[in-house]
Amino acid sequence: MRVGIAGCAGRMGQMLLKLLISAPGVLVVGGTERRGSHVLGRDLGALAGGEPLGIIIGDNPEPLFEQADVVVDFTSPSATAQHATLAAKTGTAHVIGTTGLDNDQMAAISRAAQRVPIVLASNMSLGVNLIEQVVEEISRILDTDWDIEVVEMHHRHKVDAPSGTAISLGEAAAKGRGVQLRRVSKRGRDGQVGPRVRGEIGFAAIRGGDVVGDHTVIFAADGERIEVTHKASSREIFGRGAVKAVLWAAGKRAGLYSMKDVLGFNLGSSSSSASGPA
Repeated sequence: MRVGIAGCAGRMGQMLLKLLISAPGVLVVGGTERRGSHVLGRDLGALAGGEPLGIIIGDNPEPLFEQADVVVDFTSPSATAQHATLAAKTGTAHVIGTTGLDNDQMAAISRAAQRVPIVLASNMSLGVNLIEQVVEEISRILDTDWDIEVVEMHHRHKVDAPSGTAISLGEAAAKGRGVQLRRVSKRGRDGQVGPRVRGEIGFAAIRGGDVVGDHTVIFAADGERIEVTHKASSREIFGRGAVKAVLWAAGKRAGLYSMKDVLGFNLGSSSSSASGPA
């Protein structure tokens, strides 16, 4: 399987590069970075700390999508939306771990998924996808006497907040309650905000140090509290999940898939739905 990496010099890009180079049945055929990156012109193997591969890192994604069976993408929202359009044009499967996508960018991805398989996930670890299922089920059982708050912490360099994983957990809670997250979401509180609104799903984002990713969903009622927590101590868990997604996506029919499809425990509706992952 021929695999390309968009954003190969980022934290996740370098992790994926190392894992994919050593993955059985995988041939890494290229990697790209943004214009002006200091790694442009370097050998892809050397970037991974190994033997040269004879593959030079460039800034034009089109040849990458033309050469690869699957491209894995941890870049920026604007770049990812352009890459999805390119994937549809070249018939390339697209695995997306980019977060912070807006409605227009999601629409571009959904359009592309009508022509090619796209795996879109804010978090590719097995543990996070499992607790999304747990959060949805707890939310289905508990009524609005239970307040829901999502708290996340990441390293100081993370640029979007709340994290994509926090939003996915909020979506899972909203789905369990049969409501749309955008109608009940409360993104941070400051000043005289008044008492908490019944049925609200709140978010709090913390940034500092080198934290890979901590997420807690709190269900709080009078006299008791339930907390569901996932803590990531290594980015390798995301990398391993992304490799699974890459291997799974090749040869699939067109559609917008989630990591629950990849991991085999999607309890929802049709996996090829263009609505995207929970």
